[in-house]
Amino acid sequence: MCGIVGYVSKAPVDNADHSALDVVLGGLKRLEYRGYDSAGVALVTPDGQLASAKKAGKFSALTEEIEANPLPAAQTGIGHTRWATHGGPTDVNAHPHLADGGKLALIHNGIIENFAHLKKDLVAEGVEFLSETDTEVAAAQLAKNYKETGDLTAAMRKTADQLEGAFTLLAVHADAPGQVVAARRNSPLVIGLGEGENFLGSDVAAFIDYTRTAVEIGHRVIHRHVAMISLMSDSGNLSRLPAGTAALCHHETPDQASRGEGSTVPSLQLDVESELTPPAKRALARAMSEEYSRIMGSDPRLMTVVIRDLPTGSIWHCTEDDPVPGTLLMCDVRAGRDRATRHDLASRLVDLVAAHTGVNKDDVKVEFTQHTGDEMFHPSLGGFKRDWDRSEASADS
Repeated sequence: MCGIVGYVSKAPVDNADHSALDVVLGGLKRLEYRGYDSAGVALVTPDGQLASAKKAGKFSALTEEIEANPLPAAQTGIGHTRWATHGGPTDVNAHPHLADGGKLALIHNGIIENFAHLKKDLVAEGVEFLSETDTEVAAAQLAKNYKETGDLTAAMRKTADQLEGAFTLLAVHADAPGQVVAARRNSPLVIGLGEGENFLGSDVAAFIDYTRTAVEIGHRVIHRHVAMISLMSDSGNLSRLPAGTAALCHHETPDQASRGEGSTVPSLQLDVESELTPPAKRALARAMSEEYSRIMGSDPRLMTVVIRDLPTGSIWHCTEDDPVPGTLLMCDVRAGRDRATRHDLASRLVDLVAAHTGVNKDDVKVEFTQHTGDEMFHPSLGGFKRDWDRSEASADS
């Protein structure tokens, strides 16, 4: 799962509480839990200079590169952490990818299924590629469309229509300081709304330090439809294109659950002293269900996630001294799952809760409830779902 961050502000670079680089690097740091093998950023200055930096390896390699070769002050930027798919984990293959003579930068999450066909056509037109990635092909295609339209938003819309697969794209251009354009199809993207500034992220953890107001761009079930947005700094407002994007999450999962938790119907309940918006809760619920399903081998369609944001002073951890404020996560698992799996699951869920809510992860307590034979009625999935076979249990309980 790649991490994506975008930021734009109308504040002057010499009189801002934080810079685009601060926001983007901070967001990428908070998205480290998603895993990565390279990281990079691109900034656009108010006078139309695009600057970028990217490095394979740990996040610290990128920050060291920027310390050695500082980037200019800017209030528009994008950032990315990558898991290698097309092309190995190298500096050249890391995002952002540049096009249009270094004036355009693009980052990407997902897979572009028809990149080879597009690349062949672009090479025939004289485009040269430096990397092995499908992302650089998308950047070149966007640059081509920008030259034809003269408008970054229109170019992104046209590019998204030409791409096949599931993806999230963010782009900036030196000709358009103060603008970040994004498109997505069946890949996560959340918008954070601030005062005179706006944010983009693959989840709300990317901008939780700056705003708790989030807007989710819903999944599209129809393959060819794309949800698009354009963030502009001149007004500080959000423009969404096109109107009528779906509002509900759609999980594309196999009809038959894999072995592991199988067809169980796990529930997670989080009690936390935090004021989260419904989109922020939805993003956290999706993140927790995806992580649970990955570790436990369950079907995410059967997950139920309850997030209760309680008033300050509602949850206390008792110590030898006075009780201290805390957070409680109650988690269903099959009886007999081994300690190592439960430890991995608890650790990952705690990281997610801390990243999305801002609480100290040391204050999050996880309580496991181990079931031996529950079932639940799911009308949309054909009625009652069986639970499990005792033979799947581990002796190390």
